[in-house]
Amino acid sequence: MTRTLFYWRTALKRLALILASLTATPALADFPVPDGCSAYMTVQQRSCLVTHYYTCEGEPEGHQWRADVGVDGPFFLSQIDREAQWILSLDLGAGTRETLVPDPADPASFTELSTTGLDTFDFTIVADNGDETRVVGFDRLTGSEVIVDGVTLQEVENQVALTDAKTGDLKWSAVGQEYISLKHRLFMSGIGTYTTPDGDETSSDDRPIEFAFPGDAGFLADKPIYDCNVQDAAFR
Repeated sequence: MTRTLFYWRTALKRLALILASLTATPALADFPVPDGCSAYMTVQQRSCLVTHYYTCEGEPEGHQWRADVGVDGPFFLSQIDREAQWILSLDLGAGTRETLVPDPADPASFTELSTTGLDTFDFTIVADNGDETRVVGFDRLTGSEVIVDGVTLQEVENQVALTDAKTGDLKWSAVGQEYISLKHRLFMSGIGTYTTPDGDETSSDDRPIEFAFPGDAGFLADKPIYDCNVQDAAFR
């Protein structure tokens, strides 16, 4: 996998525009999609979470963005490519950014998963402070198909471990069940159990409940609506 300096500069400029849009008009009833971008789907999920998916002009074919919004507003942004590789992510609360290190040992491949039923991966992400994290694991189709609010999804079981790329020390590991959309070439959250190096476990349930597309009620809703009356203890 290759990257050019021009592409990374373009991606970072796009990121700045997205951040400006997210903070410019907090009183709006709709999620503020950045100029030059088009949203195509909103997903209300469990654990008081709503996610918006959109694409932007001038970016490589197959690249798309995801914005996660909680009761207090947007808290996470990520960009994937056509193979659903994690290209760029931003924790809005912490103000930190992570990017994919080029030429991974085993690139994540949506094509391999959807055609063979199994995809292994081994790649590294680097934070803006220079810390590098190695991500190793697999995704496997279970063979089960689910329909959520009229949308067909494929069930995926997965396992992943994140370690310090330099020392090999475990940061955390997880096992769980997610979903993929073959139509949109993306993953959607499901149920997971996360384990720390000390053995402490945290479970999350971010399964999709309701879908909205352009013209539908709830499309670009700026607030989540499910499970918001309880403490959201999900690990993200």
